[in-house]
Amino acid sequence: MYLSTIAGHVPSQMTCAMAAFLDFCYLVRHSVHIESTLVAIAKVLAWFHRERTVFEVLGLCPDGISLPCQHSMVHYQQVIELFGSPNGLCSSITETKHIKAIKELWQHSSHYKALRQMLLTNQCLDKLAALHTNFAA
Repeated sequence: MYLSTIAGHVPSQMTCAMAAFLDFCYLVRHSVHIESTLVAIAKVLAWFHRERTVFEVLGLCPDGISLPCQHSMVHYQQVIELFGSPNGLCSSITETKHIKAIKELWQHSSHYKALRQMLLTNQCLDKLAALHTNFAA
């Protein structure tokens, strides 16, 4: 649906890059991976890396594309071979924990030697949570 929306409005190489990216996403989300899916993942990834240069050529990313999520795509095939299918694993779980454990504590600090303040605040919050559990019991 997305590809048909942008087709004709952006350069065809950009549409191909998006198609390759979406194909990659759909392939790695399979519940079961066999040799042919792993080969398809490698082919689609190579296709994506060929086509994504359009963003640099058009000046949208003049310094090159260097996104952590795109870099992690290179490791998916090996991780699937070692550990099996990710089965819908989503990184938003760890992002939520990161916000609670780091970003909120940073905001409550004075931003000067913040690590010590953040650790102390985290320790106090853990003790309060344990105390709350004891009171509830």
